[in-house]
Amino acid sequence: MSEHSLKPGVVTGEGYKTLVDAAKKGGYALPAVNVVGTNSINAVMEAAAKAGSDIIIQLSNSGGAFFAGAGMEDGFKAKVLGSVSAAQHAHLLAEHYGICVAMHTDHANKALIPWIEALLDEGEKYYEKHGKPLFSSHMLDLSADPIDFNLGECARILERMAKIDMSLEIELGVTGGEEDGIGSEFDEAADNAHLYTQPDDVLRAYELLNPIGHFSVAASFGNVHGVYKPGNVKLRPEILKNSQDLVESTHNTGHNPLHLVFHGGSGSEKAKIHEAVGYGVFKMNIDTDTQFAFSNPIGEFVHENERAFKYQVDPEDGTPYKKFYDPRKYLRAGEVGIVDRLQEACEDLGSKGKSIARA
Repeated sequence: MSEHSLKPGVVTGEGYKTLVDAAKKGGYALPAVNVVGTNSINAVMEAAAKAGSDIIIQLSNSGGAFFAGAGMEDGFKAKVLGSVSAAQHAHLLAEHYGICVAMHTDHANKALIPWIEALLDEGEKYYEKHGKPLFSSHMLDLSADPIDFNLGECARILERMAKIDMSLEIELGVTGGEEDGIGSEFDEAADNAHLYTQPDDVLRAYELLNPIGHFSVAASFGNVHGVYKPGNVKLRPEILKNSQDLVESTHNTGHNPLHLVFHGGSGSEKAKIHEAVGYGVFKMNIDTDTQFAFSNPIGEFVHENERAFKYQVDPEDGTPYKKFYDPRKYLRAGEVGIVDRLQEACEDLGSKGKSIARA
């Protein structure tokens, strides 16, 4: 295999590093798509295969809980088991889609550190049995806490993760808006300094974490979760460049030494996306847009076949409606919606046709 060539499937450890390096050197980024069940996981893998792109699949804590089943009474256990189940599903099927998949978890704030630690318990068991971790990376979002606590906890968790070949994603600065109950309100009209990461903080993180293990930084440059009307969110990708330049000049590293992540990518200007990728962003989160892409065609299907969702058999003419209310019909429509929307995302990020998976 060449330097940037991997077997299809879930990539971890050195494979994950190879995936990240290939994206940065190739000048593209990978969509990171939040999922909540097998329908969305399968659609994301199908989309990647259709685009010839590698992909990142990720779960929030509530996405993991939903994957386990909303009826599970123990909410914490559901967050853990659902996340484990999703990862196992991807490990089983990803190679058969012929692309590389990185498995991530999304925002875990201070209250959710126990969720990450429980997933590491499961990851260590999986590593002992399979020689690789269950997830490629976990995320700690302690950006709402003092930076000393943020970086201290990140270092503590990364020490443990590095032993099983995992990467850690951290957040510096605050991504506006809210995702699954985690996030910050923001004044859309204000020049809010909290929405812009300070390069000195990024340098400090690099100096603490780089000797411990592999990590990425969700640096805030005005990005916001959700979709807002044009002009209200002011993206400043040059902030990413400033952080890269400071680390490079201070430690005499190569170009773009930091592995950067773009949160709140839904609805962003395409020119700003391209600029951010040029500054070392290898991963862009997309959730709001794929939620709508899934739901919109289902809504259209229900609207077009309204009587099938009221009657099994039409009371007026006896028409049977089973082929319309069969859940596979409308769920498949939702999957196709995700597949189509992610073709656009892969185009925007430059990852289309760039998969490094080789049989």
